Amino acid sequence: MTQPPQGFGPAGPQYGQQYGVQHGQQYGVQNGQQYGQQHGFPPPPPPHPPTPQGPEFVAVDTRNAIAVDAEGVTLDMNGVQAEFPWPEVRSVHYRASPNGKALMLGVIHLDGHFYEAVVDARPKARLTEWFAQLAWVLRHYRPTG
Repeated sequence: MTQPPQGFGPAGPQYGQQYGVQHGQQYGVQNGQQYGQQHGFPPPPPPHPPTPQGPEFVAVDTRNAIAVDAEGVTLDMNGVQAEFPWPEVRSVHYRASPNGKALMLGVIHLDGHFYEAVVDARPKARLTEWFAQLAWVLRHYRPTG
C-alpha cells in the first residue's frame, strides 16, 4: 500500500503540537470572548432581552384570534397575522357584533389606518367575560388620563 502524498490524509501528532494545541483541546465561546476582549472587540450582546411580563387577553375561534399583551395587539384573521406594537397604536376599540355573538376589535394605527378582527364567542356568555378581561388589560397598557 502506498503512502498518500504529503499534505493529504490524517494529520500526524506533531501537527497540533507545532501550534501549541494539545490533542483533543476544546475551544468554546468563553475562549472566543477572551480573545475579543484582548483585541479590543466589544462584548457580544445578550442573547435576547427578557420578555416583559404583564396581563394578557386572548380570544380565539376556529378561524380568527385576538391577543393583547405587553408587546401590543395581534390580530389573526384566517391565518394572516398583523402585529401592532404599543408605540404604533393610536387607539383600540371593541364592541359586540350586531347579533351579539362575536367580539369586534379594531386597532387604529398611528398613520390613521384601521384594522379589525372579529372572533365568535361561543357560548354567547363568553362575550361578557371577554369584555371584562379586555377592559382590564387595555387599562393596564393604555391608561387614560
